[in-house]
Amino acid sequence: MPLGTLKLPGIEEWRKVAGELGLSLSDDDLAQHRAALTGSFAAYNLVDQMLDEIPEVTFPRTPGRRPGAEENPHGAWYVKSTVQGASSGKLKGKTIALKDNICLAGVPMMNGASTLEGYVPDVDATVVTRILEAGGTIAGKTVCEYFCFSGGSHTSAPAPVHNPHRMGYSAGGSSSGSAAVVAAGEVPMALGGDQGGSIRMPASFCGIYGMKPTHGLVPYTGIMPIELTIDHTGPMTATVEDNALLLEVLAGPDGLDPRQYSTAPVPAYRDLMRGGIAGMRIALIEEGFGHPQSQEKIDALVQEAAERLRGLGATVEKVSLPMHRLGAAIWLPVAAEGATVQMMHGNGFGFNWQGLYVNSLLDAHSNWRGRADELSDSLKNTMLLGHYMVTRHRGHYYAKAQNLVRRLRAAYDSVLSQYDLLAMPTLPMAATPLPAADAPTSEIIQRAFEVLPNTAPFDCTHHPAMSVPCGLADGLPIGLMLVGKMYDEGTIYRAAAAFESGVDWKSLTA
Repeated sequence: MPLGTLKLPGIEEWRKVAGELGLSLSDDDLAQHRAALTGSFAAYNLVDQMLDEIPEVTFPRTPGRRPGAEENPHGAWYVKSTVQGASSGKLKGKTIALKDNICLAGVPMMNGASTLEGYVPDVDATVVTRILEAGGTIAGKTVCEYFCFSGGSHTSAPAPVHNPHRMGYSAGGSSSGSAAVVAAGEVPMALGGDQGGSIRMPASFCGIYGMKPTHGLVPYTGIMPIELTIDHTGPMTATVEDNALLLEVLAGPDGLDPRQYSTAPVPAYRDLMRGGIAGMRIALIEEGFGHPQSQEKIDALVQEAAERLRGLGATVEKVSLPMHRLGAAIWLPVAAEGATVQMMHGNGFGFNWQGLYVNSLLDAHSNWRGRADELSDSLKNTMLLGHYMVTRHRGHYYAKAQNLVRRLRAAYDSVLSQYDLLAMPTLPMAATPLPAADAPTSEIIQRAFEVLPNTAPFDCTHHPAMSVPCGLADGLPIGLMLVGKMYDEGTIYRAAAAFESGVDWKSLTA
């Protein structure tokens, strides 16, 4: 067996380590501790010499290429590639784009971040394997926001993503490129990620269908984590049926993701979406409207969309759910403190869970510490808050927020015990202009976080939620968000399909 690569440090290094831990140890104590650790370092060297336990990559591919401006007018593609799947399957004939936080072995990945540029994964995410085994063709990786920390599309490195409906306007974030390539008709399907609304926000801005499934329904294995309790991935598509089809392929346990709680068989969502909505009961949540940043046109159009659902046979009633107004506040400590500890200080993967750790990504991402000034302003702002609260307040508010999530979930479940779905605007506004290159930090931060009061709560509570295009405000799409019971994506699809077939959403204008 080859000589181990880990060397037992000398006394001076152990003195530094002790100081970092607040320990005052004499030289004699340090020497005794050092001697006692000889066997521990031998064990670490045994681990170091073993082959890692990672999934085999089975489908051939090439590294792809960075597209030029002429074939990437919205700045939405990071890498164009062609990875052919199996010769048959549910996705045969379909092309799918991947958000660039998803590992595709052998193809570059930077997760929107200059500090990760140059990284090439050595594994396929479970969702990649499932797409390829179902016969789909992966068309490449789409640009996302800098480590996914923005609801706008202005923080990605090196350049922003433009809305296909209007150049110079936000495509939403953080799955900005995925929404843009679907809205532009370049692919019918894409995958996004959602920790605060990052599937639904760009879906709303770009006028496509974006589903955040129940937490854990789709394995997050092989996707760069932010915070385990709010990590979601899901389909972004041009039609409801394609969304349901893609979820059928993606869903189900993989044995590698501790976020997954259910072993129930995956239903045929395309069958569940049929049959209309006569008799369906939908609660229009009053507190989803009238936020300080809400635009009256958007609220009015969503109200009109609710009337159209009533016209299609559903019972739609206004319901007050005061706890909803507190949802984004409860989400904030989970997202800010949790992401700072896990994604940044924990090199993406953190500790205290079992599943697939992508060590190549962990190692590459850890380099941010020497280049922290390159991080986006929205991420810096989150880290300042998260680190302050963890170091000055012991993580007390993260813990309390996680406790309060149970109360928030119960509030939604109480209404869902009487109704099939909740409905509200996905976002309080339509797409906004992209900040100028020299915009002040305050504007960059505002545009990143002003859009999430309705979407973020359901990342904490884990309910499935989908953005459905429901109108145009001054020519820009807006979304109606439908929220269902846990693992009841089928009812959401049924309402979305009825609206899609019964209403020309582009005819609803303000």
